[in-house]
Amino acid sequence: MAEQNTEAKLKNLLKQEKIQLWNPPYTDEEDGERPGAQHLQELAEHYAPLLQLPVAEVGGALESIRVQTVTRGKGIRTYRETNVATLELLLPRDSRKVTKSKKNLLETRLDVSAQEVVDRVGEEFGLKYIKLILNGKTLSPDQRLDEQGVKNHSKVMVLKVSDAELKQQMNEEEQRKTEQSQSVQRTQRGFQILSERDGSDDPDVSPFLEVADQKGNPLKIPHQEKKALILAMGFHEKGRSLMKRKQYDSALCHLLQADQQFSACGSALLSSVDNFAVLQLDVVWCYRALEALSCLDDGRKRLQRAEDCFLQCYGERRERLRMIKGNTGREDVLFLRLYLLQSLLSYIEGNDVQARQQLSKVESLFGRLCLDSEKMAQLMTLGFSEREARLGLRACQGDLQEAAIHISNRRQEREELKKSERQRRRRRTEDVSALVELGYSRTDAARALHAADGDVNRACEILQDASQAAQATNNNREEALSPEKVEQLLYLGFEREAVEASLALTGGDVQSAAQLLLDNQGVMSPHPNSSSSTSPSSEEPSTSTEDEELVSEVLDDLSRHEEDYLDLTLEEESELIDTMKMYLSRGATHTM
Repeated sequence: MAEQNTEAKLKNLLKQEKIQLWNPPYTDEEDGERPGAQHLQELAEHYAPLLQLPVAEVGGALESIRVQTVTRGKGIRTYRETNVATLELLLPRDSRKVTKSKKNLLETRLDVSAQEVVDRVGEEFGLKYIKLILNGKTLSPDQRLDEQGVKNHSKVMVLKVSDAELKQQMNEEEQRKTEQSQSVQRTQRGFQILSERDGSDDPDVSPFLEVADQKGNPLKIPHQEKKALILAMGFHEKGRSLMKRKQYDSALCHLLQADQQFSACGSALLSSVDNFAVLQLDVVWCYRALEALSCLDDGRKRLQRAEDCFLQCYGERRERLRMIKGNTGREDVLFLRLYLLQSLLSYIEGNDVQARQQLSKVESLFGRLCLDSEKMAQLMTLGFSEREARLGLRACQGDLQEAAIHISNRRQEREELKKSERQRRRRRTEDVSALVELGYSRTDAARALHAADGDVNRACEILQDASQAAQATNNNREEALSPEKVEQLLYLGFEREAVEASLALTGGDVQSAAQLLLDNQGVMSPHPNSSSSTSPSSEEPSTSTEDEELVSEVLDDLSRHEEDYLDLTLEEESELIDTMKMYLSRGATHTM
């Protein structure tokens, strides 16, 4: 990390003094690539005092910058002449050891599929099961690079999606199905199933399908938007679960999927919940853990989106949050992480002043959020959990008595919400049962009641209208499939199933049905039964065992506590604060 900081500062100085390292006398005129050693040495001696760094360190950084600019210039010429672009690859940490001080470059045309580049990267760097990330988005293997925004000199992150050594016991087909892609697919399928359910009759599912405000009250959201939000939150929860286990590669895959789903949600919704902002922080935290902070542009944009979203959601001075929750202490951990990541990015960009300013805010917050272990122990002896103790003390600025009262009040509020939810579900179950007694299926009754916003009479009207429409459709179908018409076409040698399908499609017109059969060589897909699913005594849809397993699997990754995302121990943050202080004191002798 120190090298990036030094190079960023030198680039600013070079730009100010209009020095071009890729030109003579800093690069040999005849060779075009060899350094002008004497002039580089003089430049290093000139800049070393300004940066308060050893001449040798500055000289090394200048040479690194010079090589980068020469390589970039060469790449630009190559692209102009041959349309062959140069991509800068950010490889996984365990693949960088050999080329630690050099850029990993790959030359390719941009009109090829991303899969071609995946295959080449795999061959050249000995990697298997990888995906390519550009500006926080996964490149689709079957699409061309230029169609997905890849340009000459784009920085592309290479992310491993499985550990090949762990897959040696598996057969070749299973190896292709990487652990992470399976996990992403299963997570998506599981939450898609959940998003289609109303959940009111299932007390194990319903609480986790509710989208609530900061107070815990359910929000009214259009169905399609709610589906997208449930998928987004599902992927986010899975990603956070993987982050806790330090599986940052897998976590990032799931978090980026969550980001895509959030894009389908309206801005009004995103400004009323803080999930989107927290997701942006989590993505950049994964970048940090994966040492992928050269994805600076994407990281900076995400942190800005997070900050903007927090301001909209909480208020300029967190007054909205204070009004809703009575305090802001628990949410302060989010701002601590935000400021800490901003400080880190500023340092890597060479802006030490801004990095110090942000770190000062971090240390101030950290001092308030660090908890007295004795107070934690006292609260836990009162029967409160470690999480409750931590969140309670932070909410009350470390006041033990206030924290105990606060936790008790929070418990009571949650119990009242649960009681209200149980009553709502019980009333709804009774209403559904009343409609079922009239001869409608439970599924149809539940859907009609949902469409009627819980009004039983209106739901009954919806079901009756649907039944009448279904009956009319059935009558038309019976007329179209009269025995005489069917026999006429059977006589021509067509199969009964195909005859009935063609008559249904042509509204009973025998001439048109015959022509349709001839056009399709007598092969027709069976016409689906047009009787409405909302007619009385329609069959209940069967739920596969596999679907239930998927639902159970994704629910296991959901936190049972609505403030789990605020329950940070701050151990990782403490380590990063110490590292940042070390680097900013200019006593660093190694890189992160």
